[in-house]
Amino acid sequence: MARFATGITVLTAAGERPHGMTANAFSSVSLDPPLVLCCVSRAARMHASIVAAGSFAVSILAAGQRETARHFADWRRPAGMAQFDAVGWEPGPRTGAPLLDGALAWLECDLEQAHEAGDHSIFVGAVLNAGRGSAADALVFYAGGYHLFDDHTRATA
Repeated sequence: MARFATGITVLTAAGERPHGMTANAFSSVSLDPPLVLCCVSRAARMHASIVAAGSFAVSILAAGQRETARHFADWRRPAGMAQFDAVGWEPGPRTGAPLLDGALAWLECDLEQAHEAGDHSIFVGAVLNAGRGSAADALVFYAGGYHLFDDHTRATA
């Protein structure tokens, strides 16, 4: 799967178990109604946070947010709300989940469905709120590392 290029997100949840996690297993599912999915290991703290909150947020990272991606991928970061001290954020108006400053876009979702799949759960979220930031370039994960994708890079036919 390292040969499959993906965007980078940070999933967040509020409530009694606030948490954030870097994730690239994220996708749009439906436009009508607007649904997205994310895949989270059942052993991850994020799994329990999403289930407890019944909702989650997704911040789609911009090219300049490589350190943010690394921060939320590091299991040694502080637990709870203290892990968000290292980044700028604001609570989502619908879920209270942290929305990260500087993101390309963000979504707030109600947890609509959860499906077991191997050692992960596939969480389907009903989009409650969405917005976009002013950044134009994306952060991409490919071949085990972070790469930049800008709006000037296009495949040729």
